Amino acid sequence: MDGIRGGPRAAARDPQLFEEFYRRHVDAMTSFVARRVADPHTTADLTAEIFLAVLDSAQTYRASRGSERAWLYGIARNVVAGERRRVARETDRDRRISGRRLLEPDDIARLEDKLDAESPGRRALSALERLPAGERAVLELVAVDELTVGEAATALGISQVAARVRLHRARKSLREQAESLGGELSGSCPPYVTEGTGGAI
Repeated sequence: MDGIRGGPRAAARDPQLFEEFYRRHVDAMTSFVARRVADPHTTADLTAEIFLAVLDSAQTYRASRGSERAWLYGIARNVVAGERRRVARETDRDRRISGRRLLEPDDIARLEDKLDAESPGRRALSALERLPAGERAVLELVAVDELTVGEAATALGISQVAARVRLHRARKSLREQAESLGGELSGSCPPYVTEGTGGAI
């Protein structure tokens, strides 16, 4: 998929281009977040934060380093990781909830549908928790988020060779885990996570 004309930098300066950018990517970003959290309010908030981060960091996009899509997934990973760190530090549940914007019942129902649709992705991601962080990150982006190996490498700031090696190791490790657990893992980990050739470049 080609990017918008002028890329993220132009979108950050032009409201019409930014709306085009947003419409092009919002569903993928909502799905990305919904695979990683199980709450509609958090899903809405983090999706909005991803696009705010795009505005703040549009000047960092370089087409020579990879596609607009891969760059956006890198931002999304940073936003979700930031939220995980925030929640880990947070001890007062009321403070965490009080900052959320109110959602209309239709919004909540739509996000709950998205969360239901992405529950297999959440199960797959939970099965990956035993993997080393680098291997898990590549496998998440390729097998769960459906990026190419090249796009995943760009999102993670590593070479395509390193991404392919990590992907191979991750899949091998998951297959070994599945065998040692007598197939228990395969019930929670879809075949597209442990199988495949590694994705296109």
